[in-house]
Amino acid sequence: MATPLGLTSSNWSYYTIPVAWALCMVPNTYAGVKAGKNFDNTNPRKTEENCAKDASLDKVTLRRISRARAATANGFETLGLYAAAVVAGNAARLPAEQMNRLTLAYIVSRAVYNYVYIVLQDNRRMATVRSLVWVSGIGIIMSLFVLAGQTLS
Repeated sequence: MATPLGLTSSNWSYYTIPVAWALCMVPNTYAGVKAGKNFDNTNPRKTEENCAKDASLDKVTLRRISRARAATANGFETLGLYAAAVVAGNAARLPAEQMNRLTLAYIVSRAVYNYVYIVLQDNRRMATVRSLVWVSGIGIIMSLFVLAGQTLS
């Protein structure tokens, strides 16, 4: 049966790896834009330190910049594991529809994670939501590994 997104016609899972990388960069770009003149491309790791010294930036903006940088780091910390899971699923010849659904779900989880972490977590009670979204993304990665293992055994 055809799906609205064409998830059964082709295996799009490998294409989600560059999308996942781009989703790692979105919060970093956001932080750079919010930092404005405090972003120094010759020493970008000093952005938060430079921002902290700028009295014109309010606390909400400073916290969002910090969380955006953390979201970028978190994305890159999981990117290799995700890419390996995609390769494992494809090596095991998991069905295209299954690969597409799981990898698309991962991409959605990362986009939601970024938004919850950077914007919604102005309210500290959203930290639990952020953690649940993160766990769902990791669960998708582990599902790919487990399904690949089951298929190959």
